Amino acid sequence: MYGSHNGRFGTRGAAAAAAGLALLLAGCSASDDAKGGGDRAGASEGADAGGAAGGNPAGIGQRPADSVPYWVNPDGTAARQVAAYTKDGNEKAAALIRRIAEQPVGEWVGAENPQAEAKGFTEAAAKADRQAVLVLYNIPHRDCGQFSKGGAADGDAYRAWVEAVAQGIGDRGATVILEPDAVVHLVDGCTPQKLHEERYDLLKGAVERLKKQRGTRVYLDAGNAGWRSPDALFDSLRRAGIGAADGFAVNVSNFQTTAASTRFGKQLSAKVGGKPFVIDTSRNGNGPYTASDSEETWCNPPGRALGEPPTTGTGEDLVDAYLWIKRPGESDGDCRGGPKAGEWWPAYALDLVRAAKKR
Repeated sequence: MYGSHNGRFGTRGAAAAAAGLALLLAGCSASDDAKGGGDRAGASEGADAGGAAGGNPAGIGQRPADSVPYWVNPDGTAARQVAAYTKDGNEKAAALIRRIAEQPVGEWVGAENPQAEAKGFTEAAAKADRQAVLVLYNIPHRDCGQFSKGGAADGDAYRAWVEAVAQGIGDRGATVILEPDAVVHLVDGCTPQKLHEERYDLLKGAVERLKKQRGTRVYLDAGNAGWRSPDALFDSLRRAGIGAADGFAVNVSNFQTTAASTRFGKQLSAKVGGKPFVIDTSRNGNGPYTASDSEETWCNPPGRALGEPPTTGTGEDLVDAYLWIKRPGESDGDCRGGPKAGEWWPAYALDLVRAAKKR
């Protein structure tokens, strides 16, 4: 693995697609809500695409603050855990997990029913007067064969998938984080040279297609502060279509501090026309894990903490938002006793919250 982002993501399976469709049909009106270089362990692999079939089991409510314009999925994995702990009478644990459940997190659009999922998420968000945060992670040959290996079968399949996502979004508001690790792996050698031209074409095409949706903002993934100098990325970002995007994303599924991420982003912004950026603060409260020389410092590292809650009130002109793109509490992979990438891990979720409370 290459330390660009920490955490691996996974594809959503049929269950996720079905959940997204359930959300659409139910018309839920709720509230707002990888080792890096290519391995984002935990995107939200088969975990509830937001299914509203279960209603709002944890009583998760809307956050009206103007600085938090994003939708909170009332039936996400954390909300379901709150409901389960409450049912069992474990109010202490329920209160801890509620700190995750009441925040907006990225919804990772699955491979099997992208139009229904994108429509379901954005419709539910619009009914709550919020916008959905969608993560697209389906580029062919993603993850360099690690925990989330796979992606679309080929370029044509990927273009069709992006088209379906765009149609699902429609004219509703959405913030899209585009293809974690896809650009970084073009730079670090993880993606074979023979695939580079196609990937640049696919990324550029995805940016251009998504930007035809009038309410959609697109941020192209750009690694993290613990990877390499921003100088290594700007040309690849340019070829991948950063010029047509709204900006870029840093620290997705990683643990670099917000301060380090801001410095990195500003340096990179200066190389790509002053584009703004968003920072994934989902698990960076205690910074990166440095207690081991293991290559898997990105995979379920102990002692990490929730970072700043999602907000557009960052106090930095170039930082459009702090977002929880990686869903806190979902595993990076089957390391350190964790379940497979993207699965909900209650013990790890509790540790993230407890560590944040100690800061």
